[in-house]
Formats: sequence, C-alpha cells, structure tokens
Amino acid sequence: MDKSLLKFDDFFKSACYFEAALILVAIALGWVADINPFANIFFSESALAYGMLGTIPLFLMFLGLEQIQGKSVVNIRKLLLNTLGPGLHRYHWTDLFILAAIAGVSEELLFRGVIQPWIERSWGIAAGLIVSNIVFGMVHAVTPLYALLAALVGIYLGLSMDYGGDRNLLTPIIIHSCYDFLAFVALMRVYRASLTGAAKD
Repeated sequence: MDKSLLKFDDFFKSACYFEAALILVAIALGWVADINPFANIFFSESALAYGMLGTIPLFLMFLGLEQIQGKSVVNIRKLLLNTLGPGLHRYHWTDLFILAAIAGVSEELLFRGVIQPWIERSWGIAAGLIVSNIVFGMVHAVTPLYALLAALVGIYLGLSMDYGGDRNLLTPIIIHSCYDFLAFVALMRVYRASLTGAAKD
C-alpha cells in the first residue's frame, strides 16, 4: 500500500479525533464551571436561517482575502495551502463536510458553550464576548494577523448566538461548520489546481 495514502488518511482521522476531543474538553470544563455546554442548543427555523445567512459575510471575507496581495495575507494563504492542502485534496467533499461539522460543533461547544458564559457569569456579557474570543484567537495563532482575524470571527460567532433575542448555540455552530466547509473546499480546489499546473510544466 502507498505510504503516502496512509499519511493522508492519518491526517484526516487525526483532525477528526482532535476536533472531537474538544467536545470532551468542553464537557469536562463545563463540569468544573457548572455549565452544561449543550444547554443552549435547540432546533429552530430561525436559528437555521440565521446560521445559513450568517455564513455569507464570513465567506465573502474569505474570498476578499484571496484577492489581497499584502505580505501578511499572502503568508496566511501560503501557510494554509501548504499545511491543509496536502491533507485535504485527496478527499471527497462529503469528507470535508464531516470534518467541518465536527470542528463547528466541538469548537462552539467549548468557546461559546462554556468559556464565553463562564466569563460572562463573573465579568459580564461584554467581557465574556471579548475575553473568550481573545482565547479563541490565540489558539488559532498560526500568524499574528490570523490570530486577530480568528478573534474577530469569534466575536461575530459569539454575537450570532444571541441574534433574534434567544440564546441558541445552533446558530454559531451552523455558521462555523458551513464556513469551514466552504473554506476547505476552496483550499482543496486551489491545491488541486496547483498540482495540475505543476504537472503541465
């Protein structure tokens, strides 16, 4: 069997396992903080609609960043393409959807389901929103600019949780999952195109 296939297969499984493990972290941290990470998840048509519509601005931001030629932005594109491209390009879009869904659920349970309300309980709503997403940005700090963008996206996701007046974690879960899926597919397509171009040269 081709060793490279094993490597890529390991990448996908490792990514899924890592993201799924964050659910256990959310449950454990929630137990410590006496917060149920699943308490504010309930299905509603409005949460579904807000989630789908809320994905659009983030993906437009992603597409906009693709057009910017500044050094910091180009470095982020290259880093994502070089780290995620080789691991994602061999998979079907359904696999990418599964990975994106796991990431959306696990990260939202942890950051918006536990950490944000935990900080809100002690320091208030504004502090909960800002501090939890500074942490969110720091754990995504592949570059300083990427950390800042991740923190801003986190604030957007945190605000979406209360959109419509009722706190519902389903809204940011849908936004996060859909955005990750679209970003994965876009990265996969760019990486495949780069391989095709290299093969022609």
